[in-house]
Amino acid sequence: MDFIDIARVGELEDDERIFFDYMGIPVVLIQISGEYYALQDCCTHDDGPLGDGEIEDHQIICPRHGARFDVRSGKALTLPAVKEVLAFPVKLVGDVIQVGFPDPE
Repeated sequence: MDFIDIARVGELEDDERIFFDYMGIPVVLIQISGEYYALQDCCTHDDGPLGDGEIEDHQIICPRHGARFDVRSGKALTLPAVKEVLAFPVKLVGDVIQVGFPDPE
């Protein structure tokens, strides 16, 4: 697992997001009640952007068609999505927020 620095604690307010790209994968980092979650910024229903969706109870709601995903696991919770989005591990090293990605093969 390769962890990369994304931001510092305090840079994100509750429900704020940072969007970035890692090796061609669009990713959104979200802060919810002091916890950080990183998901692929692409709805599995139609490949549209997911990261701008509303947050409710650790669920992100796709702004295009309303599919819901659990930000902790990436699991698809409602139709029209049936496939999970990629969820990436997040850790704090001091005051640096890092997101982990599988080692390239």
